[in-house]
Amino acid sequence: MTAFATKMLPDAADVIAPDGSEVRILLSLNAGSMAHFYLKPGQVARPVLHRTVEEIWFVVSGKGVIWRFQDGREQIVPLSAGQCLTIPAGTRFQFRASSDEDLSIVGVTMPPWPGADEAISADGPWTPTPERHP
Repeated sequence: MTAFATKMLPDAADVIAPDGSEVRILLSLNAGSMAHFYLKPGQVARPVLHRTVEEIWFVVSGKGVIWRFQDGREQIVPLSAGQCLTIPAGTRFQFRASSDEDLSIVGVTMPPWPGADEAISADGPWTPTPERHP
């Protein structure tokens, strides 16, 4: 039997994601995991694709833009608080924060994040900002 778990959002990032965003690891179960992704104002993540995991993102606060590309389909979508979106496995994506607001996103990864080899560098529409550490 799986034990109950409870956790507050950490103040500091646990890791820097392969795309350059700050990640605060939340909780996980056998079928999925949850994390908080954060970009500073004006920060542009590196474009990546995930080999095997799918994600559902929910924008908690801030504004930005996300680009997604899969099987010839391409979409650029403005991001704002309250918005929810999907990133199917194999989708190239890149996101960025607006120049004047942080961007805070909670994501559910299915299955749970398997490790650093999951994300593959990809081409994207924007030049990423230099890597920043929390």
